[in-house]
Order: sequence, then C-alpha cells, then structure tokens
Amino acid sequence: MSAAASGDDYPIELTPPDISPYRAGNTGVDYFTTFDSGRPGPHVGVTAVVHGNELCGAIALDLLFRQGVRPARGKLTLGFVNVDAFHSFDREFPAASRYVDEDFNRLWAVEVLEGERDSAELRRARAVRPVIDQIDLLLDIHSMQHATAPLMMAGPLAKGRALAAAVGIPEIVVSDAGHAAGKRMRDYTGYADPASPRNALLVECGQHWEARSADVAVECAFRFLRHTGTVDADTAAPFIPDAVPPAQKFIEVTGPITIETDDFSFTQPFRGLEVIAEAGTVIGHDGDRPVATPFDDCVLIMPSRRLRRGESAVRLGRFIGPD
Repeated sequence: MSAAASGDDYPIELTPPDISPYRAGNTGVDYFTTFDSGRPGPHVGVTAVVHGNELCGAIALDLLFRQGVRPARGKLTLGFVNVDAFHSFDREFPAASRYVDEDFNRLWAVEVLEGERDSAELRRARAVRPVIDQIDLLLDIHSMQHATAPLMMAGPLAKGRALAAAVGIPEIVVSDAGHAAGKRMRDYTGYADPASPRNALLVECGQHWEARSADVAVECAFRFLRHTGTVDADTAAPFIPDAVPPAQKFIEVTGPITIETDDFSFTQPFRGLEVIAEAGTVIGHDGDRPVATPFDDCVLIMPSRRLRRGESAVRLGRFIGPD
C-alpha cells in the first residue's frame, strides 16, 4: 500500500458504509432520523461524520439502524452530519475528506451560526441546528490523526466529567474548553452551560482508519444509550464486552498551543498522551519562538499534523481526580 493510500502510513482498515438508505430521515433534515418511544424521557442523540474522514461513527450509526435500535423511553436521534465531506472519501487521499470548505466543528458559536459568513459546512450546520437544539444528551463520535488511546472529550464542566464517568469508557477522559479557532458542537449553548441539564460528550475512538476505532465507537454508543435509559441492558449487552474496563483517568487541559506563524514544527514526532516530566521542556518552535511545557508532568493531547496558523498545534494537560 502506498503512503498516500495508507493515510500517512496508517493502513486503511475500515470501509465507509453506504448511508444512502438513511438520507430521507424523518426530521426534515437529510440524514437525521428521530425515533419517539411515546414515553417520558430525555431526547438522546448520537452523531457521526462531523468530519468526513472519520469513518468509525458512520459504522456505529449504520449498525444502530441495522439492529433496529429504538428508544425504550424518550426520543433517540441518529444523525450523519457532514455528509458531503463523507461522500468525498477517497482511499488514495483519505485525509482530504475532513471537510469541504472549513472545519464543521469550529462553527458552533451562535454569532457564527447567525452571522453572514457562508460555506458548505455553515450551510449544513444551520440546517441541522434545529435538530441539535432539541437534543438533551448528545454523543458525538470522532476519531484522531494518530494511533493513540481513545479519549473522551468531556468539556470543561463537572457535568461533562460526570457523564463521561457514567459511560465508563474510554480510559482517558479529557476535560477541556475546545479550540481557539472556534466552538465545537459538543460545546453549543446548553451543553456548555453549568446551569443547564443538557449535556454532551465527544469521543475520539482511535486513529481514523484503524479497525479498533469502529469497535470503540460501537461499544461507546451502546454504553451511552444504556446509561441514558434509551436502551435496556439486554439490548446493549451483545455490544459491550464482559471484561470490566480499566479505571478512568482524568486530564484537565490548561490550554491549547495556538499556532501564531506559518512556520510551526515539533521537536519530536509526538503522537499524543506523552507525559513531559519537566517544566520548561521545549516541544516545538513557532517561527523563532520556542514552545515549552509550563509545568511538570505535562500531558500532550492530540498533537496535530495540520500545523496551520490559528489552529491548535497541541493541547496541554495535567492529571486530576474525577471530581
């Protein structure tokens, strides 16, 4: 397999599912379907392909549809988000389908959604926004550039960490405020309001094209649906391993390293979750400026290969308790 075909040397072990049967949906928004139990309960949502090259979430949603999963209480919405980007996936250039015009997951500030800018992703965000506005508890399924351990991105609030703990996987839970470049869907309105009962998680299931990422996506989806009471334990059981998962570790992100020049480079090929023992260790250069760790035992979260001005090169974190 060529380097181009492998996705920067990562083999492509997943095949995008055919999601065309789900296009019509029933919400008035293409590729969004809501099932109503007719019984009281939360409106729970599971979304996938916010980035078109992240295949594991599409595989998980396709499985939920094919298994005929329906809510035991409340409502369940399943949504394929950036479908134009997803449909452009090409095994020869797998990273190119991340988005069409811009990153869909940097658009979720109200002033951006209601502003005058235009792009393929903004048009889609504005279309799906009324459905997202109805969802009380959201699981947004993603994957990562590097083959590192899966991460649950729980947001900066205690309620997000509590929901991550209730789901129980992955082992690593990251508490963070997102990116300087723009707001994620999991941080939209009530999800990021400590006074709101609405809550959201973003799970990074592993490297974009590794088979294990799909397994993590499926297990996480069923654990999430079981915890919210959307499905019962018997429905979820076939998709959740019998083994007790490892105790979770919580990392608080103290801030992103936002790239300020057109010439950023790391000192090493960091993959993520490296723990840098000593404060002041130089991990990169932004133009002529050295970028150093601000404290001892600094954890590197999701170092990026997209080293462009204004984007996050890496997020820095420290281990904390679950609350």
